[in-house]
Amino acid sequence: MKINNILMIVLVAVLALSGCSEDEPTDDLSNAGQNAASGINDASTSGLTGMAGPGYTGVTGNNAFLGPEFSDPNNPLSRSTIYFVYDSSEVQPDFIVVINAHARYLAAHPNQKLTLEGHADERGSPEYNIALGDQRAKAVAALLKAQGASDGQLTLVSYGEEKPAVMGSDETAYERNRRVELSYQR
Repeated sequence: MKINNILMIVLVAVLALSGCSEDEPTDDLSNAGQNAASGINDASTSGLTGMAGPGYTGVTGNNAFLGPEFSDPNNPLSRSTIYFVYDSSEVQPDFIVVINAHARYLAAHPNQKLTLEGHADERGSPEYNIALGDQRAKAVAALLKAQGASDGQLTLVSYGEEKPAVMGSDETAYERNRRVELSYQR
């Protein structure tokens, strides 16, 4: 029953996204999610400025050893960061495509391991931000598992505010730091 509810939520989110007109206004974070899901790397359209290639955090670091689908900027597997709105662990509908792609990959590669690293911006106490990072990682894990990933493939860790992607105390930095990073293990 619980999996059916999750699948229904995902289906509603996908249908809602497919019914949206391109002329409708969206906020910057929504644009970042759409760009991440579609493969757009242009800082002028991502809504997340301040770093080279905002929204594109693909085959760098731990994910560099993966196959060619992870280096294709048009493939959702090349996205390894899920962004969140302020003080929330709710996965935004725009990132469902990315999460589903990673879930399918994990289901097809049962020996592959994935670490979900939860992060928060600097606002809030360190304890609160650790808990929020953990909630964000758990939210992404729940969606991955609903689409076929197994518990044994996933490791969750929360860094709270301790490992910012961007230094700064402005909304641009905050947007980049509210995230879950997907890091595959060899």
